[in-house]
Amino acid sequence: MSVETVSSMIHWLGHDGIRIDAGITIYIDPFKIQPGPPADLILITHEHFDHCSPEDIAKILKDDTVIVTEKESAKKLSGDVRVMAPGDSLTVKGIEIEAVRAYNINKKFHPKANNWLGFILTIDGTRVYHAGDTDLIPEMKDIDADIALLPVSGTYVMTAKEAVEAALAINPSLVIPMHYGSIVGDTNDAETFKSGLKGKIDVTVLRKG
Repeated sequence: MSVETVSSMIHWLGHDGIRIDAGITIYIDPFKIQPGPPADLILITHEHFDHCSPEDIAKILKDDTVIVTEKESAKKLSGDVRVMAPGDSLTVKGIEIEAVRAYNINKKFHPKANNWLGFILTIDGTRVYHAGDTDLIPEMKDIDADIALLPVSGTYVMTAKEAVEAALAINPSLVIPMHYGSIVGDTNDAETFKSGLKGKIDVTVLRKG
């Protein structure tokens, strides 16, 4: 499946929240979402309230939903919960999932020692990277992704300018900015990010919803 086709399946729900309609319905870090299509698969990057939100998960949960997360978030959740650590991989409902590192290097909100996550999903051969809450980290040069969803707001994660460097290190076909417009950051961060990659990597700034 082409990058263009998979990118059309991706919906930004605000902040780091993503829904991917890929034959099955996949949510990543749903937070302050409106009720939507029930989830087949939910991925949670870490335990902070704006990423691991049991209240929002309840809006989209069904009997056979699989939740994939790290060990601290798993303690807050119930149902079919599967725990991953950086470097792990598994396949759920035909979707290959790789867990990768996400952490801060110049701030203390997301310590490396916590083993919190970003995810790479393979959808019909196209690799989609959701970075989670992270700074520009050395491991990004080893990320193999066709589409990258990167935080751009600064404060708790990398700034828009740092996210430009991250995108260049990863070198995907398409990048989508996230982590703005809710708790911290705004559309100016997304546009600064897009301008920084003009002529280098395609950027799509999604509308919320």
